[in-house]
Amino acid sequence: MREDHGAAQVRPDLDVLLAAVEAAGEAILITSADLDEPGPRIEYTNSAFTRMTGYEAHEVLGRSPRLLQGPETDGGVLHRMRMALGAGNPFQGETINYRKDGSTYVVEWLITPVREKNGSITHWVSAQRDVTERHAYEERQKLMVRELHHRVKNTLATVQAVMNATVRSSLSISEFTRALTARISSLARTHALITEDLSQAASFEGLLRSELDPYNDHGRITLEGPRVMLPSNLAVPVSMALHELTTNALQHGALADPKGRVEVTWWIEDGSSGQCLRWNWDEHDGPPVGHPTREGFGHRLLNKVLAAQTKAEVEVAFEPDGIRVRARVPLQ
Repeated sequence: MREDHGAAQVRPDLDVLLAAVEAAGEAILITSADLDEPGPRIEYTNSAFTRMTGYEAHEVLGRSPRLLQGPETDGGVLHRMRMALGAGNPFQGETINYRKDGSTYVVEWLITPVREKNGSITHWVSAQRDVTERHAYEERQKLMVRELHHRVKNTLATVQAVMNATVRSSLSISEFTRALTARISSLARTHALITEDLSQAASFEGLLRSELDPYNDHGRITLEGPRVMLPSNLAVPVSMALHELTTNALQHGALADPKGRVEVTWWIEDGSSGQCLRWNWDEHDGPPVGHPTREGFGHRLLNKVLAAQTKAEVEVAFEPDGIRVRARVPLQ
């Protein structure tokens, strides 16, 4: 005998349907059909509604769903909902609602009519879910995209400035290639540190270690200071300055001598215009230091680029046993 696939679907009884609704993860709200004040009236809520709003069923039965609305509820969304339901159409939307304890959450509804055989509406069924976390995630994503877009523009401008300055300060093609490659690599390390942090920032100590750790044999490097996080627009120029100081120390300063040492100390300073990062770079026991006969890229970066991009104040002194740098960088 051939199986009859066209047989009518068996309709579950009311108890089975009620158990399914109670087990649902979404909040279910059933109201009367009247839309004008004081209706509609709540006639049923499931357990998920109580978990989402904090209201027990007996606290809301007979009351209007408007009890969930408040100052931050979007009036435009409510108007569109009223127009759709007034026309007898389903409605889907989102807005801010209020729990029993007064806290807010973002709710997503799907409201559909229940009709008699003659087409008249007897009830509205609203399936609701709390999408607050999803909204927060989407806002974080938007913020990160905007930050990334801004950072890419700044990075391209930085690369162009570095390349132009490297051309001016290089005496040969090989020197230009070597210096530019090192500077771009330093920039890439900084961006890796920024990207690893959810807030798109890098610690000042992390920037120092990315440059100096490879040369910290026999305790030649001393780093001392509190944890300070720098947003990308500060981290990039500060890291470029630290790279130039490290390169200069390797080629001409304390790190060019096996006995040479580099000490970096930093702290936060409170002032009338806000907080500043203060840091000192001190080199000791290196080869004799003479005043530079020309302004190299590193010196130019410290005195112009760093100051221009971060509004930093920088002092450079060429002491007999090593260079001294004093920097003051305003923090946002």
